[in-house]
Amino acid sequence: MRTHILEESSWEYVKSAGLKVALLPWGATEAHNYHLPYGTDTILAEHIAGSAAEIANKRGAGSIVLPSIAYGVNSGQMEVKLCMNINPSTQMAILRDILFVLKNHNIKKLVIVNAHGGNAFQPIIRELSLEFPDIIMISLNWWTICKQEQFFKEPGDHAGELETSCIQAIAPDLASPLEKAGEGIEKKFKIKGLREKWAWTPRRWIYISKDTGVGNPAAATPEKGEEFMRCCISSLAEFLVEIAEINSEEELYER
Repeated sequence: MRTHILEESSWEYVKSAGLKVALLPWGATEAHNYHLPYGTDTILAEHIAGSAAEIANKRGAGSIVLPSIAYGVNSGQMEVKLCMNINPSTQMAILRDILFVLKNHNIKKLVIVNAHGGNAFQPIIRELSLEFPDIIMISLNWWTICKQEQFFKEPGDHAGELETSCIQAIAPDLASPLEKAGEGIEKKFKIKGLREKWAWTPRRWIYISKDTGVGNPAAATPEKGEEFMRCCISSLAEFLVEIAEINSEEELYER
């Protein structure tokens, strides 16, 4: 039994555990080029959250990993078969229900470990913080914790070198040989503001990628994935230890 994973924990443990921080892995179900599974984002979110919680709990963090959410915002991929989409309003409803449970059991910190670029929790947290002022809500994109360029030649944005390396490391049976992968060539916006990203509109996947990938996975290796994830997990574990000691939102700030 991994007691830091709620799905694997027993009532005997949970009822008396001094739980302080809940982690919520949030992924997606979507195509990842030809060589990675639809569940790539969720698999990675679960691994990062679970590994960090295990390390942090050895230092008394009292963290618990909630069951993951495998549905993300994929409104730009409706033409790609069985890319599953939920709307931001649905995400808010799910989070509201989870926060209600945490509030009633006096767990006052929630960390969303996000693994999907289409998920944006900041506006949701802003709104829900008015309904649950006593709960500190935090979201993070796990792949931004450490500097990608220190580990990868071309990290890629979707099913590229980074994600491929990480799946090769933790779920090699789910990663097809690299010769099956497409090159992940992305068609850029032709309008300057959108291309330079100071203006934004959702990307429509059928127009930007033939193989659903964005980023070439050719240089991926499991060793790169292992090293990068180790860095991210270590930093996240340290973060959990620190946040566990916070008793109120005021304590987040320097005196």
